[in-house]
Amino acid sequence: MDNAQLVAHSRLQTLQRQLDILANNIANSATTGFKGRDMQFGEFLMPRAKSDGYRGDARTVSFVVDRGAPLDFSDGPVEHTGNATDIALRGQTLLAVKTPSGERYTRNGALGLNAKGEIVTSDGNPVLGSGGPIIVDPSDGKLEITPDGMIANRSGPLDRLKIVDVSDLSVLTNAGGNLYSAKTPLPATKSPEIAVGALEKSNVQPVMAMSRLLEVTRAYSALATSMQRLDDTQKNALERLATVPA
Repeated sequence: MDNAQLVAHSRLQTLQRQLDILANNIANSATTGFKGRDMQFGEFLMPRAKSDGYRGDARTVSFVVDRGAPLDFSDGPVEHTGNATDIALRGQTLLAVKTPSGERYTRNGALGLNAKGEIVTSDGNPVLGSGGPIIVDPSDGKLEITPDGMIANRSGPLDRLKIVDVSDLSVLTNAGGNLYSAKTPLPATKSPEIAVGALEKSNVQPVMAMSRLLEVTRAYSALATSMQRLDDTQKNALERLATVPA
């Protein structure tokens, strides 16, 4: 495979990765608290692959390299629901929840009670407080959540939601189910910013994401076609060279 094919193949791989990310963003554009990702590309210069037939920068073979898919942690739109147990987090904060795999984090603020009296997200994950899952007695009246994360009912204050700060987004990894895991423990925030009676919608803009998806799809198709034509040209050249003159 020559340099032109290798360079095109590197670009094709990154476009495929970008298509996967865009498709996931679009699929979750209606998911509560979802944060989209984007692609970062870079240039990789081969230290040895050079052509002495060219001058200057043209001598070095340049490949496209995937630099990662950073998380877009900008706030999503707030949708007021009027439900006293719905919360919308703002800023670089996450809600801590308990899962079978351990402590995880989410922006899903659609809260309610399960059969055990635990406060859970709409996905069924128990929400953590200062000492673990928050358990309440449903007979003690309706739950109230204050803007600083305090949980209370007719009996008075019960516990405070464990809301953590995310100063370094690189420590977060998508864990599936609109959850994140962290490479290192995340500290609890001292001053959470919470909108009560509301939910945060996804920060993905569907129209923009769809437009970008079409753009990347066209680029992928055009590059794949070019690679096929180059391959056909090489094949035809080899066949002609291999032909024995009559």
